[in-house]
Amino acid sequence: MLPAMASKPSIAIVGPGRLGTALAMELRRAGYAICEIVSRNNIASKRKAGILARKVRALVSTIDTVRANADVVWFCVPDREIENAAHQLASVIDWKRKIAFHSSGALLSDELNILRRRGATVGSIHPMMTFVACAIPSLEGVPFAMEGDVAATRAARRIVRDLGGEAFTIRSQHKTAYHAWGSFASPLLVATLVTAEQVARAAGLSDREARRKMLPIIRQTLSNYETLGPAGAFSGPIVRGDAEIVRKHLQALKKVPEARNLYLALARAAMRYLPVRNRAKLKNVLEG
Repeated sequence: MLPAMASKPSIAIVGPGRLGTALAMELRRAGYAICEIVSRNNIASKRKAGILARKVRALVSTIDTVRANADVVWFCVPDREIENAAHQLASVIDWKRKIAFHSSGALLSDELNILRRRGATVGSIHPMMTFVACAIPSLEGVPFAMEGDVAATRAARRIVRDLGGEAFTIRSQHKTAYHAWGSFASPLLVATLVTAEQVARAAGLSDREARRKMLPIIRQTLSNYETLGPAGAFSGPIVRGDAEIVRKHLQALKKVPEARNLYLALARAAMRYLPVRNRAKLKNVLEG
């Protein structure tokens, strides 16, 4: 272990966006010193950095004025900007005996190779959580996928433990599939729900009414999924094998083509992965 890691390391956050803000707040709550918030050199980014810095009692800097005296430099910028941000900081900081993380769910720690060559140990550490404006989620119980140098992942594991999360190692060749899995768990789930709103509109409801009226069944479905598993949580005409009702659904959904396509895709997934009755008739309806 690096000597600087004997106690809780100090941390600099590069990028005061949604992820950087949530991590900084939760790290501070867990007893970590956030010594610097590094922003881009524009008014909007510097404003965000200033607000966050006041909350976590950190200094504010930009890429041009960065100090990075921290033990850990944590890149929380969009995936497409990670490598460029690392290149920008590579020559202005002494990277020996430092740890550098990025939090991309899809990209490898190799995005920070230039810092590795400058003496840093590097890793990727991605929380399986959704980060949106106006919401700071708790990281208690959240899984963090880790990949990278041994010293970096060792330090990451300790930080995750202090955050109350669950650290696990993801193999390099599995990282993209891991990230796609996360897409199904949140953003594509939201896409499914907003598609459901369009179907509700075809049934005469407003979007607002649809959201309010869907919430009880959504909550109960997630509760059932958690306690009973997917097979126990699965209900409706497909599990019953009611092919005629499914046919009527598809007929009605011709008014909402995107929803019809999604219905077909999910129904076929249900046929493959979940217990259903009357498979032959259902298959004929779905392929008709």
